[in-house]
Amino acid sequence: MNVPENLRYSASHEWILVEGDTGTVGITDHAQAELTDIVFAEPPAVGKTVRTGDVAAVVESVKAASDIYSPVSGEVVERNEAIEADPSMLNTDPFGAGWIFKIRLANPAEVESLKDATGYREQIGG
Repeated sequence: MNVPENLRYSASHEWILVEGDTGTVGITDHAQAELTDIVFAEPPAVGKTVRTGDVAAVVESVKAASDIYSPVSGEVVERNEAIEADPSMLNTDPFGAGWIFKIRLANPAEVESLKDATGYREQIGG
């Protein structure tokens, strides 16, 4: 699995890739494996304002419904409508085509409080 090196991770298993003042958010490979087969995805509406830890999106698997939390504060500027049509992309390509939303960061310093890859691997026991 091709995982970008400069991702940051939340304790609730979301990742963010920051480019300029915008971050792309998705769920980790660990999260999708725990959820098993994802059958429904609802990314947030463009224009929605969220704070760190707010519920931003919802996914459902054959096992359970799960809230997706925003790892940072800001305004949703893009949503991945492709995952609504094909939620399995969250399972097959969680770090690529299976991204969930893009957010304009309200406070870029919040990213520093997120885990790096090493910290996240330690969290999941990897």
